[in-house]
Amino acid sequence: MAVIKVALGGRSYDVVVEPDILPNFAAITDKLLKSDTVCVVADERAWAEHGRRLEASLAQGGREIALYEVASGEGSKSWSELEKLTDWLLEKGVERSDNVIAFGGGVVGDLTGFACSILKRGCGFIQVPTTLLAQVDSSVGGKTAINTKAGKNLVGAFHQPNLVLADITTLSSLPPREMRAGYAEVIKYGILGNLPFFEWCERHGPALVAGDTALLEEAVAQSVSMKAAIVAEDERETTGKRALLNLGHTFGHALEAETGFGNKLLHGEAVALGMVLAARYSARLGNIARKEAERITRALDAAGLPSEISALSLDCDGETLVGHMLHDKKMEGGTLPFILLDAIGKARLDRNVVLDDVAAFLTEELQAH
Repeated sequence: MAVIKVALGGRSYDVVVEPDILPNFAAITDKLLKSDTVCVVADERAWAEHGRRLEASLAQGGREIALYEVASGEGSKSWSELEKLTDWLLEKGVERSDNVIAFGGGVVGDLTGFACSILKRGCGFIQVPTTLLAQVDSSVGGKTAINTKAGKNLVGAFHQPNLVLADITTLSSLPPREMRAGYAEVIKYGILGNLPFFEWCERHGPALVAGDTALLEEAVAQSVSMKAAIVAEDERETTGKRALLNLGHTFGHALEAETGFGNKLLHGEAVALGMVLAARYSARLGNIARKEAERITRALDAAGLPSEISALSLDCDGETLVGHMLHDKKMEGGTLPFILLDAIGKARLDRNVVLDDVAAFLTEELQAH
């Protein structure tokens, strides 16, 4: 078992990483749960696969659940779903001292966290991430949001959970594509700030994606440790340190917007493509060698992740993709910061990127290969 503290003073909390932790849920959370009835917001597929273990644990602890199920997919991160969820939580009498359980992937975590941030001006919640992407990234750090017509995660709040319980066993039910998509966020930590971890991913990525439990536990613990350190230093992205976690996301979100935030391109797949583009654009600027950019491409290829945007067969050009970027929440003073690379394991924030050049670069990538 690994226990990683996210050190934020009075808002500090633990992230517990362990296989088969759900049967011990009631004992671990006993002091955080104030009511005999616990509100659980769950992804419908995750609940069908793993919900009985959490429900049985709470029952043994003398508690019952009130369940709100959310349809899988980014479509649930919407105004309408937020309204329905907050109305339900109010109907159930949730108080500010209560902790709502978010059970599922990043969609449920983001939606529930945002609902809890605004309910009665803020109530508590506990993250129980059941996907690899959520365990290594979205469940930690307090970013919560919904999507709008203008773009992804544009309406939200920083609202830290009171506990994160990452049960590695839940990953066994993930479809291979979702496992690969989550792995993109794992290798991201190596690419942006830890060359030895990137090299570890090069060696173990395919076996990790195939479901090796020991490798998954190590990957989740290492990823969470890196993110926790960055969040503790820059909780609200005010210094630029936390912005490094957005490596691949500016390009990736533009691709997600162009493909409609649907099943054609999962978030992790978009991040993988975004990291390839960030690396290649860094090479275009002369910051890193082209062979280093292609080393990143090969590492993603080896894990079965997409690495060429031309394979998406998008009916657009680079200017269209840059147009999506202009809705990015990181826009400031009419400029858009990019996370670029000076080396594998050394990312930096660049506020001087020329968007016309990015558009030309993307047009070339869309037509390549």
